[in-house]
Amino acid sequence: MSVETEEVTAAEEREALLRRIAKLERINGALMAQVERSMDQRGTAYSLFQTAITLEGQVRARTEELTALMRSLERSNQALTAAKEEAERANRSKTRFLTAASHDLLQPLNAARLSLSALGDMPVGAEAQAIVGQVERGLQTIEDLIKTLLDISKLDAGLIQPAPRSLNLADVFESVEASFGPLAARKGLRLGVRPGDLWVTSDLLLLQRILQNLVSNGIRYTQAGGVLVAARARGAEVRIDVIDSGSGIPDADRDLIFEEFHRGGRESVDGEIALGLGLSIVRRSAEALGHRLTLASRVGHGSRFTLMLPRARAEAPRPVQPLALPTSLTGARIAVIENDRAALEALARLFQNWDAHALAARDHLSLMRLTGSTWSPDVIIADYHLDGGACGLDTVTWLRTVHGGDIPAVVTTADHSPEVEAHVRAAGCELVHKPIKPGQLRALLAHLLTKA
Repeated sequence: MSVETEEVTAAEEREALLRRIAKLERINGALMAQVERSMDQRGTAYSLFQTAITLEGQVRARTEELTALMRSLERSNQALTAAKEEAERANRSKTRFLTAASHDLLQPLNAARLSLSALGDMPVGAEAQAIVGQVERGLQTIEDLIKTLLDISKLDAGLIQPAPRSLNLADVFESVEASFGPLAARKGLRLGVRPGDLWVTSDLLLLQRILQNLVSNGIRYTQAGGVLVAARARGAEVRIDVIDSGSGIPDADRDLIFEEFHRGGRESVDGEIALGLGLSIVRRSAEALGHRLTLASRVGHGSRFTLMLPRARAEAPRPVQPLALPTSLTGARIAVIENDRAALEALARLFQNWDAHALAARDHLSLMRLTGSTWSPDVIIADYHLDGGACGLDTVTWLRTVHGGDIPAVVTTADHSPEVEAHVRAAGCELVHKPIKPGQLRALLAHLLTKA
């Protein structure tokens, strides 16, 4: 082999070696780049792993915090529920107490009123008659206070359930005008009513109570001018305004006047005692009915109470039953059972003054011995709650069985529960709540004797 040939071979080998080195360098570069990328990816994955761990810890902490809040809220709800149940129990307990206390208080009040009426029927002087009138007004105030407190308690306890129906406002306003027109006239005030030809959906007794309290309140604090009760249609509603020209109500008292026993520092124009319960009854009755109640007033210019009621369609007039005129009680035979001795004696005196003949006893057996089987009563008056858990309706049933099932009967009670009323009505008896108003009792007895 020549020298030139060897040199060519060596050069080729060097070139081949250089190409191989270059290739190895490229391979090495590619491998290094891949290693670097792999390291970067591992770093990123580690960072993501660390971030995930951090987020998981935060989520766990927030979950535990939320769970604690939910448990706290659950405990609060349980406490609120327990407090609500306790308040309802207290309300029911208060209502039961007031009902029992009212019954016990109305019993002697009933006897006092009956005795006072008997005294008023006697031939006494003008001064004695004036004292009788003062005592009677005091008894009426006590009676109103007891009954109003009981009504407030029943409204708070939800025991009074409204019975809404279509009402003709002309009839409702006429009743209010008849009740308060004479009082307004005596004070030199005008009482105007403008019912329009409007009908509303409401509970008759609750609506009358609202309007009567508002009108009474207006007359009490009005010295000149008068009180207006007006109704106007407002779309699907009827707006009733009770407007007076009285002393007005300061802004600071706008909410307080609806609280019990709050008189707002105002004095009635004639010194009449205000119990501070009328507007409390108004608010509670309006809430029970779902009627919106608002007040607008200016001191020295008067006040306007507004009531919004759902409008109703007019109904066909109902036939009016003619009322029998009351007759004298002279000679009427009356069987009386009353466990309260004072009330029994007062009733006996009343019937004696009315020229009626009464056989009165405190229990069933005593009345049986008095009446026997020959003396037949024309009418029966029975107290519902007698001693020993006895019921006056049992005596009524016995008298009707012995002397005839059509004897009219009046049941008296200080218990205003609907169960007692339903029991009395089912027995075909008239119900009179204590304290008994002698004039109303006399008119009712005369009416029953006329029908008999």
